[in-house]
Amino acid sequence: MEMFRFAHPEYFWAFWLIPVLTVFFIFSRILRARALRRFGDREIMAYLMPNASGFRPTLKFIILMLALAAFILGAARPQFGSKLKTVKREGVEIIIALDVSNSMMAEDIQPNRLERAKRAIDRLISRLKDDKIGLIVFAGDAYTQLPITTDYTSAQLFLSTINTSIVPVQGTAIGAAIELASRSFTQNEESSKAIIIITDGENHEDDAIGAATAAAEKGIIVHTIGMGLPQGAPIPVNAGGQTDYRRDREGKVVITRLDEVMLEKISAAGNGIYLRASTANVGLDDLLDEINEMDKTEMESRVFAEYEDQFQYFFAAGLILLLLEFLIMERKNKYLKRIKLFS
Repeated sequence: MEMFRFAHPEYFWAFWLIPVLTVFFIFSRILRARALRRFGDREIMAYLMPNASGFRPTLKFIILMLALAAFILGAARPQFGSKLKTVKREGVEIIIALDVSNSMMAEDIQPNRLERAKRAIDRLISRLKDDKIGLIVFAGDAYTQLPITTDYTSAQLFLSTINTSIVPVQGTAIGAAIELASRSFTQNEESSKAIIIITDGENHEDDAIGAATAAAEKGIIVHTIGMGLPQGAPIPVNAGGQTDYRRDREGKVVITRLDEVMLEKISAAGNGIYLRASTANVGLDDLLDEINEMDKTEMESRVFAEYEDQFQYFFAAGLILLLLEFLIMERKNKYLKRIKLFS
């Protein structure tokens, strides 16, 4: 069964030009008739202008409007579709769990750990094709920022809103993030699934290694990326419009350090790999290459009709009408006058 559509129906608004131009044409003809009546008697004017035609200008205008209509229809791209095509998308499911605790504001990785991680995630999303991605944020607890999806534009939009105030409880509950991510994948048991934990590794809340082991038993790979340096850095805070550093109860500046040992244990328990980020390279590109080696499964199958453009026929008709309008003169043809072709 053939299907017909216009690819750009918004161009139909241009049809309003036709009635507007018609009004102007009628108004100009009325003004012309009034001017001729003021100039002299109608019979005398007809005698003085024997080749003047009252019908030809109207005919030329009608042809011109038909040509305009043809061009508008052609610009709207009429299409016929008769062939159904099935497209299958194959990929893996990826959930990124991003640490948004206050320690992620440390500036040992420029401009700070959190901002550098967000930029790397944005670049990773731009590289995805048929994979699904979800976003989880965590500090003292874990929360779903974006359910798993193939809508990469929404993923980048939600990513841009992430900051340290997005969660109500501070801390670093990596285990809770892994457990939430494990529950957030689709129910497709055959699909390849991977969790990427991006954190400084200072886990004080739960059993992250046990959560990674449980995820691995379900066939979910857990990768970790360490944000920060082992020697650590202070945590900037804004106090009265001035930059200070977070301090403990004794007034000493708190230094947040990357816990690589913990992150290595988590990735080992989750059958994944651990990478340490730097200002130059967070490591997500390397992880994506690793994930692309995983078996890809069918994510979805879509059936759509292939359409073929037919605009060329309308443009051809418009050009023919323009040529016809050009060939028709406004004055009567003295050679055709006897057979009264246009009068």
